[in-house]
Amino acid sequence: MEYAPEPLRDRTKAFAIRIIRMFRALPPAEEARIIGRQLLRSGTSVAANYRAACRARSRREFASKIGVVVEEADETLLWLELLSDTKIVRPERMAGILDEAHQLTAIFTAARETARRKRGKNGTT
Repeated sequence: MEYAPEPLRDRTKAFAIRIIRMFRALPPAEEARIIGRQLLRSGTSVAANYRAACRARSRREFASKIGVVVEEADETLLWLELLSDTKIVRPERMAGILDEAHQLTAIFTAARETARRKRGKNGTT
């Protein structure tokens, strides 16, 4: 690929660390733990799947793997919004991590679309 993946690898890893810390700070209520486990899984998957995408052997494989990153980032947004909207976590405490989740989702969505366009234009797989 013709991009430098290191800054995004670092950023997604930092995001995963924030998710882990948020999970640890959740109240012991059952609904918080259920949502928290889902959040922990999807939020850390963003970083893991992005690393896998960086090792793609073709544009087609990259587009496919980055699609998984988009799905995990969007799912993470859902769990964060639920924690905020239900006030399990105070909305003002969620602003920063929600903003980062929105930004990462937008970045990976754009990357997926670019990879799909280039794959189609070049006719490569």
